[in-house]
Amino acid sequence: MEVIHTDKAPTPLAAYSQAIKIGNILYVSGQVAIDPETNKVVGNTIAEQTERVIKNILEIVKAAGGALENIVKVNVYLAKPEFYQEFNKVYSRYFDKWRPARTTVAVQLPREDLLIEMDAVAVIK
Repeated sequence: MEVIHTDKAPTPLAAYSQAIKIGNILYVSGQVAIDPETNKVVGNTIAEQTERVIKNILEIVKAAGGALENIVKVNVYLAKPEFYQEFNKVYSRYFDKWRPARTTVAVQLPREDLLIEMDAVAVIK
């Protein structure tokens, strides 16, 4: 088991790791729209926050030796169901040819300024 950490994604503020790699499987913890340089939430729209969240996930996957195409499963947690269409537009720009399995649900997130959280699983050779 290996703990994955990069300064290019937000440092966890609670009792969890950015990701854990077991063998060739990488489990990326839930990421929100926090800029790792400022530790502040980025964006007031679902599009802006989705962009930041995906960038955070990709930086963690890269730190483990992977790339976008290694992501096989994504869980998406939206603060409101009406965010789905705009979220999906941004998500589809990243995952246009390679489309991992995905679950998307509307939930109450722990802070009002957070509109989205995503976690991911990747297979890294």
